Amino acid sequence: MKTKVMLIAAIVVIVTGSALADWPQYLGPNRNSISDQKGILRAWPENGPEVLWTVTVGKGFGGPVIKDGKVYLLDRDDKVGDNLRCFDLSDGKELWNFAYDAPGRVMFPGSRSVTIVEGSNVYSCGHNGDVYCINIDTHKPVWNKNVWTDFGGKRLPIWAITQCPLIYGDLLILASQAPDAGVVAYNKFTGDIVWKTPNLGNESYASPSVVKIDGKDHVVMVISSTNPFGNRGSPQTLGNIVGIEPLTGKILWEYKKWKCHISVPSAVDAGDNKVLVVGGYELGATMIKVEKKADGSYGTTELFTTEEFGDQTKPPILHNGYFYAQYGTNSRRDGLVCMSMDGQIMWKTGRSINFNKGSMILADGLILATDGAKTLYLIEPDPSGFKPLASADLLAEAGTDSEGIAARVGGSTQNWAPLALSDGKLLIRDQKRMKCVVVK
Repeated sequence: MKTKVMLIAAIVVIVTGSALADWPQYLGPNRNSISDQKGILRAWPENGPEVLWTVTVGKGFGGPVIKDGKVYLLDRDDKVGDNLRCFDLSDGKELWNFAYDAPGRVMFPGSRSVTIVEGSNVYSCGHNGDVYCINIDTHKPVWNKNVWTDFGGKRLPIWAITQCPLIYGDLLILASQAPDAGVVAYNKFTGDIVWKTPNLGNESYASPSVVKIDGKDHVVMVISSTNPFGNRGSPQTLGNIVGIEPLTGKILWEYKKWKCHISVPSAVDAGDNKVLVVGGYELGATMIKVEKKADGSYGTTELFTTEEFGDQTKPPILHNGYFYAQYGTNSRRDGLVCMSMDGQIMWKTGRSINFNKGSMILADGLILATDGAKTLYLIEPDPSGFKPLASADLLAEAGTDSEGIAARVGGSTQNWAPLALSDGKLLIRDQKRMKCVVVK
């Protein structure tokens, strides 16, 4: 009997370890840019870490996910449509793909979102709002919907649909932002609508996240304030941070003073019923606290707002009570910034090391970070100061075909895609290629 119990325990450890090694969704297993990976290299060879393989990808900002040794990427050709591609993690060989028509081009052209894999299905939300559930064995659709046009959407938001789907139990949750819906939950097996909220206000490019409030899960959605450039004739209203009951869609609480006209980063669970929301465009960050009232309803209190910390494209990493984010915006270049839980700025790299809309993963007590341009960094997170351990130029500096204001404010590089990490293999991409880098 003892042997049998030990065997079962060993199997559980193996299965659990395998699951923890995956990177199956946007920002990783727990949607917070943190990996359980151990044994990360603390120094690199002079020429940088080994590049295991390189594949060609289309332009854009969509990042990969990893599950059971397979890589999934929603790629895009603006003239044709979206293309869900599957690669072997060990050698980069393309195993299969599923493409569909979804032509169109917006400012900052190309792919925008990250897929999510669970069980035998991979789920994606494309540039035009096409939501697909694809069976990873048959490579065929199980179901598909459109989160934009199905709810009265006409002309796409200025930067198209940028949703990275969230799975909660049997639900696939993402924001619609169309006139007839705010956040929508589909049955992940059938595509049937389980619940939807009313429209929540202005457009948003943030994806839903989950935070703990009094030990219970709340889905949090960040809604932008009015974009003064894209909606000059519209009433100028503040944005909204909304807490939603995951299984019913009931709106539990709202904070209606968020000021960022292009919200992209998801909300961050800061612990102790606190929620941190960040933005770019020189508008910074706000920390709120959510508390249950005597009548059972919830209220929000603003703890602080600062313009000295933010991130235009990704949520910050929280490590040992401190937040780390890349605060590069259209006119601000604060670089990598460290902030305490109460809003005190500990340090900034500034322009000396110009982190600008890059991506980061925390693994084994280290931060792996791209700088938004060409360089991958290995960093020891420390509130006392910036501590880089290694760096290597691995990404191309050009490749976009942005025009007008997109080229002027975004530059020619725009290597802003989220990263993925599994089995010591880090996936990074620029505007032409995706690379697998060995970091363990």
